[in-house]
Amino acid sequence: MKFLLIGTAVVMLAACTASSPPAIVSGTDPSSATARTKPVRYTPVTAGTNVYRPVEPKPWLEQNDQVAPKAEGE
Repeated sequence: MKFLLIGTAVVMLAACTASSPPAIVSGTDPSSATARTKPVRYTPVTAGTNVYRPVEPKPWLEQNDQVAPKAEGE
């Protein structure tokens, strides 16, 4: 029982140590002032959006003919 109590105390105290694991850095150090970066380019928020403006209604018969499945002979 003493061993379990001492082991628990050791584990709890070991978890409170101040040492942190080493930082994982891939490539050059990002905090370096001489580190190379990609150039910053401006891209508008609305780039690539479609404009949906109101249009006049088309005849419904023509609209149906455009989306209807084609017959096998056509």
